[in-house]
Amino acid sequence: TGDRSPTGSLVEPGAGLPQLCGVADSPSASPVHGKKKAQQSPVCSSSRSRYQVGSPGHCFKRVTLTKPTFCHNCSDFIWGLVGFLCEVCNLMCHEKCLKNLRVTCSCMAPTLVQVPVAHCFGPAGLKKRFCCVCRKPTEGNASLRCEVCEMHVHADCSVFSCADCRLCHQDGTQTLDTFQHHWREGNLPTGARCEGCRRSCASSDVLAGMRCEWCGITSHAACYAVLPPACKLGRLASVLLPPSSVQLSSRNYSKMHCYRIAEGSHHDMGTRTHTAHTHTHSKQAVRVFDGDDALKRGAFRLVSVPRVTRKEELVEAALRAFYLPDAPQRYELQALGTLQPLHSEDVLNRNGTLEHKKDAPPEAWVLRAVPLDTEVLKVHVSLRQMNQTRFYATENRNHVIQVSLLIGGLPLLLPREEYTQLVQEHLSVKSDDDVCVCVCVCSPGAVVLQVSCFSEAERVYMLAKDTAVCGKQLTTLVIPHILHNKLARGACPMLVFVNPKSGGMKGRELLYNFRKLLNPHQVFDISNGGPLAGFHTFREVPRFRVLVCGGDGTVGWVLGVLEAIRHKLACSEPPMGIVPLGTGNDLARVLRWGPGYSGEDPHHILLSLEEADEVLMDRWTILLDAQDLSAWTSTRPEKAIQINSPAGIGPMSLKQSYFLFHNKGVYVKVGLQKLSHTRNLHKHLRLQVDKQEIELPNIEGLIFLNIPSWGSGADLWGSEGDSRFGRPRIDDGMLEVLGVTGVVHMGQVQSGLRSGIRIAQGNYIRITVTKPIPVQVDGEPWIQSSGHIIISAAGPKVRMLRKSKQKQKKSSGTKDARSESPSSREGGH
Repeated sequence: TGDRSPTGSLVEPGAGLPQLCGVADSPSASPVHGKKKAQQSPVCSSSRSRYQVGSPGHCFKRVTLTKPTFCHNCSDFIWGLVGFLCEVCNLMCHEKCLKNLRVTCSCMAPTLVQVPVAHCFGPAGLKKRFCCVCRKPTEGNASLRCEVCEMHVHADCSVFSCADCRLCHQDGTQTLDTFQHHWREGNLPTGARCEGCRRSCASSDVLAGMRCEWCGITSHAACYAVLPPACKLGRLASVLLPPSSVQLSSRNYSKMHCYRIAEGSHHDMGTRTHTAHTHTHSKQAVRVFDGDDALKRGAFRLVSVPRVTRKEELVEAALRAFYLPDAPQRYELQALGTLQPLHSEDVLNRNGTLEHKKDAPPEAWVLRAVPLDTEVLKVHVSLRQMNQTRFYATENRNHVIQVSLLIGGLPLLLPREEYTQLVQEHLSVKSDDDVCVCVCVCSPGAVVLQVSCFSEAERVYMLAKDTAVCGKQLTTLVIPHILHNKLARGACPMLVFVNPKSGGMKGRELLYNFRKLLNPHQVFDISNGGPLAGFHTFREVPRFRVLVCGGDGTVGWVLGVLEAIRHKLACSEPPMGIVPLGTGNDLARVLRWGPGYSGEDPHHILLSLEEADEVLMDRWTILLDAQDLSAWTSTRPEKAIQINSPAGIGPMSLKQSYFLFHNKGVYVKVGLQKLSHTRNLHKHLRLQVDKQEIELPNIEGLIFLNIPSWGSGADLWGSEGDSRFGRPRIDDGMLEVLGVTGVVHMGQVQSGLRSGIRIAQGNYIRITVTKPIPVQVDGEPWIQSSGHIIISAAGPKVRMLRKSKQKQKKSSGTKDARSESPSSREGGH
């Protein structure tokens, strides 16, 4: 099924076996295209169906085991030398498990899906997994994984995967009030236990066990069918966005577009189905194409067969390679370049009537359905039922088409009329009822378009991706609509932002894990369109929380966008938690989330956020090049930065960044050039705190603290009492001003031997710079020219989530003293 498949769900296991159609082919490839076959053959021919099993599609044969083997059904070790192997999907089991087998063969799984839901395949991680199609390990092979569910496959197996991904939204034609488990086989977490028998059901040796992809319960393959079908979404129900509350008209968009997954994160599967099967010197690999369409695309399968092979054996092997469960008598192989089917018993070494010689077998074969001489279409009509049919009037459920597109990358701070004009000019949008500009966000430079025509929405989406305005590339995202009235009472869904560029591969893995644990519509890749898309999606949700996975700069970015659009949100002050992925992570330390992400279970992270405490935190704005005090109250300068973490002025602000992070060349270029400077910073700065002139000591760096953590957890303020100053807090409306004298002083602070030089506390700070000087804010350095710098409170306080001490003790265990910030050791202030 292509990636534009409608959404749907998997039917109950053990459902009745549906009738099967012939081989999938293009109209020109099959002589019987468009006609119904007179009689459907059994799933497996008599030569292949050697054992009766309780699940359709399998073709088991008795095999002799040469190495330790585990049963895929019960996960137990197979004692003895005999096992039973499915020739199609490689499922191995005990003889006693054959009759109770409930796992459907890979060749039959697609036929049991009522409405397909396509997968979003992307590159897999480094952990060992098992392919859900051929059941073999993916480690060391070209492998893929679905970005939304637990489907892991080889790249060559992806085209044969079952389109049974999670149903995460409704398009207006479905009713999703009833919710059932969505089972996925295998790749269970270590230590998983069966919900039915309470025994261990995980296996690191085979693809075994079942897991619900919503609530997370696990079970044996032999036990899951007897569990209650209703799914209550598990422990994360209160933070999860249920599919019944998300509406998205996505007919013309791929699953990647619907979930805002970057185009480069998945692979093209069109011609990746030609990897050879393993074969010995006594076997030969034969190329087989599945009809003319596969021939045009060059997508073939290499089928390994003995050198002396009968026609029926080669056809049967080809059917298994394409996961087709029908009898081989219904199909034929035609030599590439001829319309004649093969008819010799010795396929590869024949000297029959065809023009190929014994030493020159055909290059490849094309698999086709055998045309039938007579075909019968059976029509069953009940005249009595027709006569008794009654008609009733019901409500018209034809939903209104409405696609929301977020267009970003536009110039900042323009009037609504100019944004509308830019959209009409660059995207060829006419002023009609099909497209209208419904929301304009001036600060991030974005508009939201409401489109009531599928084809027009697709055109605008694709055109915007290739359009630049004022030299800046536009971004476009499909935005779902949350039906907030369908959220459960007391629900507080989590809005997740992940910066995949932070923390190396850890950000990429967290993005995948949160999409898997939650509804992917509530997880946003912040590098693809920024935070605005998430806040606009949640604009009507009355109560929600925010999780930011990134460094201090990423947290500041999200808080800045929230400040710009909070007046448009139903929940204007959502509390925010942090998963630290940066380098300093001082804010995360203060809020007890640790010095950095080190592989904690994402499920436990979400539970900790649900039980975290809400605290208030001040935010500050730095105005650069402000020439007079009226700049803050009248016209806001263009260069205005909001800060949460420490900021610094002077050469030592850069040296501290380089000393800790080592990852930005600008620190080497600018910071080390200042090492020869003496303590004369006070000669080039004038400091005013709350309209009072402050005399600066001989220092080389001036540090401004909003939180009691600096330089990756160091206590710059210190714990000594001082009658001149109050105890620092993150919500007292005061900014601490300190100084450092040099590299030795910084090293002593980092080691806990000394603290900084306390200079002042205040809520309004003005610095006059008389010469160009280095400045660092949120880890980003630059050279500031002479002028004025004003630091003042930035609007209302923000709500942050601080990890509870009980959760912290359970997750941290024994920690190094440097792993906690001073605030976490002293209650967060």
